[in-house]
Amino acid sequence: MNSFALNSFTTRRNFLSRAAFSGLGLTAAGSIIRDFGLMQSAMAAQGPVTGYKAIVCLFLSGGNDANNWIVPTDNETYNAYATARGGLLQIPQAALLPLNVGGSPVTDAEGHTYGLHPSSTRLQTLFAEGKVASLLNIGSLVRPTTKTQYNANPSFYRPPQLFSHSDQVTQWQTSIPDQPPTSGWCGRVADIINGVANPAGNVSMSISLAGANTLQVGNMVAQYQVATTGAETLTGALMGGNNVRVKAMRDIMGVPNPNLQRQAYAEVLDRAIATGDLLNTSIANTANDTFWTTAFPTSSIGTQMKMIARLIEARGPSKFNMNRQIFFCQIGGFDTHTAQVRTNTGTDNVLSNTGAHYSLLSQVSEAIFAFQRAMEQLGVSNDVTTFTASDFSRTFPNNSQGSDHGWGAHHFVVGGAVDGGKFYGKLPTLSINGPDDTGTGRWIPTLSVDQHAATLARWFGVDPSMMSTLLPNLSRFSSSNLGFMG
Repeated sequence: MNSFALNSFTTRRNFLSRAAFSGLGLTAAGSIIRDFGLMQSAMAAQGPVTGYKAIVCLFLSGGNDANNWIVPTDNETYNAYATARGGLLQIPQAALLPLNVGGSPVTDAEGHTYGLHPSSTRLQTLFAEGKVASLLNIGSLVRPTTKTQYNANPSFYRPPQLFSHSDQVTQWQTSIPDQPPTSGWCGRVADIINGVANPAGNVSMSISLAGANTLQVGNMVAQYQVATTGAETLTGALMGGNNVRVKAMRDIMGVPNPNLQRQAYAEVLDRAIATGDLLNTSIANTANDTFWTTAFPTSSIGTQMKMIARLIEARGPSKFNMNRQIFFCQIGGFDTHTAQVRTNTGTDNVLSNTGAHYSLLSQVSEAIFAFQRAMEQLGVSNDVTTFTASDFSRTFPNNSQGSDHGWGAHHFVVGGAVDGGKFYGKLPTLSINGPDDTGTGRWIPTLSVDQHAATLARWFGVDPSMMSTLLPNLSRFSSSNLGFMG
């Protein structure tokens, strides 16, 4: 199957209203399809894509305060952190989880050592195993930018609507901040590689566990939305099993119709039903929690990542028949303007496991750990790479209750193929109104989403010659490969 409908009538309409062709003329839309068609032909000429690989995006919605996710622990830099953060959000140095490999602290290129937020014990374990890489101060950039350039020529250097949730989410997920959003960078990856990698695939290459998203919007491959319990299907007493109503509906859909719109609608519905039935049948063997040697947490993000693991287990030729897949999941609640460290007793305590930010980071850490162990159980640890992303980081000083919208953030990439136990990028100078601060502790990124996406896409199988089409701004940056994929 080479095209897929979404899993409900209304979702299809809503998705198409957001898709890449909205706002494009027919000539432009046709040009885009032609370009991606030519790239697929070029990929095909290089030979078939073999083996299995998957990319998983874990999006932290609302803007995660990455300044407290990974913290410098060498005395001089920690003191700068403590001075600027203020008492409300400052994590005591002794409470940070040291990032070591082989029992020894790992340093970045400038000699800094680091610790994780005390909630993230599971991430600490994976880092020590060399399965986690940390990306320092990454964010959406139009081009490499210094503070002087940021102040001197805003329209040339600043991403539009900087510090806005919706705009920064879109820019992280499209990786083209200075152009109108028409597709996500993972959607473009799918457009390029799907026809070669999954010529007889039985589900969409792009599957979301968190509804419609920009990241997976493509021009040729549509995202398919799956719930944590499986695909949405016709259910209920009147529609279940072999009920005559189900048979009648399928018979009606099979009747040829001279009205092309009705005929297309019937075909879309029939494919959606068939795909949902196939998906649910294919994942049935992993329904029991005892299938997994490491239990998944019951949090929302835990159940999303468990479903992704179940879908990956069904990747083989007898089920989905997929060689490449892209997954999206999401956890919300990171817009911590207020009550960032408020506990269930009404007091503020940055070390309390009932605090909002502590709880969120704990859920992320536990879910990533269980998912990575599941990939090892399935024998695909080297073939599945998970990365975190978010709207932005948050301001370094506190606002007396939490933190406000920032820019550059720290993130993680996880998997057996990751060159882990290392730091990539450069820690900003932790000084308010310092050389890396736009003002109020909003760090100017030194790694771009373009570079991050290119590194993952290259590992995924996209030919380097196609990077300029996939990521039009990539050539503005000094390196197209950050090295974290080995």
